[in-house]
This record gives sequence, structure tokens and C-alpha cells, in this order.
Amino acid sequence: MSATPLLNQVDSPHQDQSSTPLLGATLSELTAWVQQHGQPAYRGKQLHDWIYHKGARSLADISVFSKQWRAEVADVNIGRSTIDYRSVATDETVKYLLRLADDRIIETVGIPAGEGNPTTRDRLTVCVSTQIGCPMACDFCATGKNGLVRNLESHEIIDQVLTVQEDFKRRVSNIVFMGMGEPLLNTENVLAAIRSLNQDVGIGQRSMTLSTVGIRDRIHELAQHQLQVTLAVSLHAPNQKLREKLIPSARAYPLEALFAECREYVKITGRRLTFEYVLLAGVNDLPEHALELIQHLRGFQCHLNLIPYNPISDADYQRPSRDRIETFVNILKARHIAVNVRYSRGLEADAACGQLRTAKK
Repeated sequence: MSATPLLNQVDSPHQDQSSTPLLGATLSELTAWVQQHGQPAYRGKQLHDWIYHKGARSLADISVFSKQWRAEVADVNIGRSTIDYRSVATDETVKYLLRLADDRIIETVGIPAGEGNPTTRDRLTVCVSTQIGCPMACDFCATGKNGLVRNLESHEIIDQVLTVQEDFKRRVSNIVFMGMGEPLLNTENVLAAIRSLNQDVGIGQRSMTLSTVGIRDRIHELAQHQLQVTLAVSLHAPNQKLREKLIPSARAYPLEALFAECREYVKITGRRLTFEYVLLAGVNDLPEHALELIQHLRGFQCHLNLIPYNPISDADYQRPSRDRIETFVNILKARHIAVNVRYSRGLEADAACGQLRTAKK
């Protein structure tokens, strides 16, 4: 889980210094980098502090460095995006369209704590993207409608958190890898971003959640890293036939195999899993669906989040009524399944779960 090494960046005086972003580098790597550029070692700590805690977007911003040296390294790329568009929902959730170095656009969402809850009043959650687009093509999700463009680099993931933190002018407390893309199809960069967000930015891994629809063998690989993040597995159906209809990629990964890998994850890590289940009216929200789901979850060290569907323009699904949702929940609770209903924030700004597609609203 190491960041992109910087040491080769100065091997040649003719090499483009802007090619490797500094964002994502560790303190020791930044220290080595400044020394290679003729600066004393303590400048590495200053550079680290300005990049991760003081919002520097270029080396020209770092006033503790001499003007002469800043001019010498003016072309060095820190790796920050620019805010192309910003939309605020009535619940104060903010959707950002961020423009990357190659002019591609990604979405990030800043979610402040809800009103009236003193235990979470200081919470600020960032929903980060890990890919531009998504190849999973879930039928009810806006992101996958246009397919996959590319994976995000680790610095492009870290930048999203720093951008929200700077815009809100308060510390980010929680991160959910639930934005655009499938994180386990970009494992190397996601792991590097988690390391940096934890060790450099200072956000605890226990305050991070990584969401996946399930990629064969990738959950097992993730378990080997013994992370403290919460793993959230998106089910959305209680049987293979319905799951294949909602998630086309599920054809290559049977539900029973997914559950087997999830049980192995719990055994290896000792950490409880979260399962995500989007409720679609008349599709997967009937009592028989709840009873079928119970057969998979009974005896499992897990928690179930039910997410009432958030509408998108090009999918003909509906959100269930509150009575239908309550009936579904009661069936699960009666069988001692740990469950709660998660109503997404940012609905009016198209910033809620399943709505991200780099559109302005």
C-alpha cells in the first residue's frame, strides 16, 4: 500500500517534474524528494504539512520556502483538482463536479451531520469516487449508464477529501468509498489512498467504509491487508436470478460464492460486514424477498442497510411506500437480523446514492 515513489522524478535534469504528483507521498518520501532538490531534510515536514493540512495547491503557495526555490520547482505538480461545479441541497449536502488534469470530470459529495443529533453534530462525511464512470452497469444506478472511462489515481482520490475539507472549512471525520466506480476494480490505488488518508491526512480507518458489489477473489485479497475499514457489500437481491437482472456482472459471480467469500473475510479479519440493499418497489421489497434474504444472513456476523431507491431519469423504478419498507424491516427484525433504513442525503441535488453521473443540477 505504498504511494507512488518520487525518487525517480529527479533522475534526469530534462525529465518533466510535473509528471508525478506529490499528493499521496509519505513524509519520508517527501523528505527524500526535497533533499534531492538540494533542500534540508526539515523542508520535507513543511511540505507534508502544507500539502495535507494547509491546502497548498501548488508549491508557489508554500510561503516558508524561498522564492528562488519555488521558482526552480514551479512545474512540480501537487495533484489537485479544480471545482467545476458546486450544488447545495436543502439538507446542506454538497455535490461537487471536480475537473481533473486530463479535463475529465468526477463527482464527490460532502455530507454534513444531520440537524438535531448532538452525537454527530461535528461529523462531515465525504462520498468519494474511485473510477470515472463504472463498468458494473447496475440497472438502477446512474453512474454505470455510460460505462467506464478509467480508474482514478490515488492522488485523485485523496484530493476529493481535501477539497471537501477545504470547502466546508472543517475537518472531515468519515469517508465512504461509495461514489462513482467499483473500488475493488481499482484496488491498488484505493489501498494507497486509504493509507495516505489515514497516515497523512489523519482520518482513522475505522471511520472509512469501502463499498463493493463483489468481484471474485477481490474480497479475499482485501482481507489479507487486515484493514480496519468497514466493508459494505451491495446485494440488492435475495437470489441469483433477480440479482443478475439488477446487476449484470453478477452472472460471473454467483450469490453463494459471494457469501462464501464474505464469510471468509469475517473469519480472516474478525470484522463485521455490512450488506447494502436498495429497495425497489414491487421488485425486491416483498415479504417473500425478506424471508429469502434471512436465509442468507442468519448466523452471519453482519449488519444490513436498507436504502430506499433514489430515482434517476433513465430507469423505471419506484421507491417503496413507508408502509412497505416498515413491513420489510419488521420481518427481518423478527428473525433477529441487525437492520436499519438509510435514507440518502442530497436527493434534490442528484447527489444521493445511485444518482452520481457528473451532471449539473
